Amino acid sequence: MVFSNHLQQFAGLPVTDFRHESQPVGDPAATAWRVRVGGRRDKRDFTEVFREFLDTVDTTRVTHLVTGWDEPEHDLVGLFTEAADRLPALRHLFVGDIVFEEYELSWIERCDLGPVLEIFPRLETLEVRGSENLRLGPVAAPALRRLRLESGGLPAQVVRDVCACDLPNLEHLDLWLGVGDYGGNATVADLAPILSGERFPALRHLGLEDSELADQMAMALAGAPVVARLESLSLALGTLTDAGAEALLAGQPLTHLSHLDLHHHFLSRPMMERIRRALPDVLLNLDDRQEPEDGDWFYVAASE
Repeated sequence: MVFSNHLQQFAGLPVTDFRHESQPVGDPAATAWRVRVGGRRDKRDFTEVFREFLDTVDTTRVTHLVTGWDEPEHDLVGLFTEAADRLPALRHLFVGDIVFEEYELSWIERCDLGPVLEIFPRLETLEVRGSENLRLGPVAAPALRRLRLESGGLPAQVVRDVCACDLPNLEHLDLWLGVGDYGGNATVADLAPILSGERFPALRHLGLEDSELADQMAMALAGAPVVARLESLSLALGTLTDAGAEALLAGQPLTHLSHLDLHHHFLSRPMMERIRRALPDVLLNLDDRQEPEDGDWFYVAASE
């Protein structure tokens, strides 16, 4: 399973669970603090645990924060607004470190998280798991360098929200596009502002991942102007077949890339070898080769 374990590392720091029953020790800036309750069977209230975290840890020194299970009725944006002056050093935020035993990916409810980038204007990393009812602004966030949206089905409106954001220093963008059955209705056309290179002038990594349209994405990337300035590219976790790989190889050169991640794919072994020969100096990830089920069902790594 894609999410079988909680995060152990986040943005370069080890993750530490906030334990409400004991006073934490050590430097609050040396860890990524995870504030969570334990899923549907845990009767504690996330709001209470989060407020206790604020009252127990010297949060003025906290730079990395991970939230875990939080029921949608808990106003996460409201809690962050309330805590803004208590977290002046926050730079890296992960919303929703929830594993499959706690909740299905497609069931994780969100809201408009655009205000989070205004509440914490110095935020450099925002990673979000779950996309039901998700929106993202549009907002201006000059400090943001990394944006990652993990979803079993990313709505087209969220992709358009991202494209409408003013993110002049965004270097790393990962979008898990997912499948239509779980709300993933974004198309190549929705990604046009990114693919054209018009948005995000600092972008150096692009991930269009977990997509049932991986071949279409590959065909679009074959001629997309943004690719020429990327250092790494990912079509991982999706349904990439020989048709998409053929388009990539026939398109613009990819030899300038340092990394190309295609893991969890449906490529034939001869095509895998062709890619290796064509890109001998690129660090390739061709792991996790899949076979279609029943001969013609191609599946992404994470959907429901």
